[in-house]
Amino acid sequence: MRPHCFVVVPAAGSGRRMGAAVPKQYLELAGRPVLQHTLERLLAVKEVRHVMVALAAEDDRWPGLSVASHPRVLTTVGGAERADSVLAGLRSLEDIATAEDWVLVHDAARPCLRPDDVVRLLERLAEDPVGGILALPSVDTLKEVEAGTIRKTLDRGRVWRALTPQMFRYGLLRESLEQALVAGRVITDEANAIEHAGLQPKIVEGSPDNIKITRPEDLPLAEFYLGQRL
Repeated sequence: MRPHCFVVVPAAGSGRRMGAAVPKQYLELAGRPVLQHTLERLLAVKEVRHVMVALAAEDDRWPGLSVASHPRVLTTVGGAERADSVLAGLRSLEDIATAEDWVLVHDAARPCLRPDDVVRLLERLAEDPVGGILALPSVDTLKEVEAGTIRKTLDRGRVWRALTPQMFRYGLLRESLEQALVAGRVITDEANAIEHAGLQPKIVEGSPDNIKITRPEDLPLAEFYLGQRL
């Protein structure tokens, strides 16, 4: 049997840096909530069997999304941090996912994802025992800074910007996250947990318009990118 493909979307955050009255995943973007756009793009990938959305316990906005009733969308209660929400999503898939199935973790606030990028990720890593992530090579000169002072210039030819989705085998990702959290490690993304397990994720180049909405000025940029695809 070919491995199934699942997606976990951590969507329990408050998005404090946006300074908005509602979590950033529910901000309006081109007439619809950011999270609606994000999930529609994931569901456009026919290889995706289910999308598990990890929501805040008191989330009363989720039922208002039309995608909330989609038959391929499942929900669970997330946690305080991103890694907690991802792990909650993985645990909620345990009855339908096997160790060798693929799980893609995608940021709720990346609504400009191109479905073709997801398909390419799946195709490139289809036979890989570990998995990998979408990423972009750095085009900027990067500085290592301490206390406001440049320590050195990094070799940008060796530096990539991590994007999502990040795709790993279900059993491996769950075990790696659980071990990292028990050890008290700060996990910034799923690849970070896999690295702590002593493994080396692959890189698949993504699209520059796969931006993450973090600050208010990101919304009009995301709307521009979405408008270019009409």
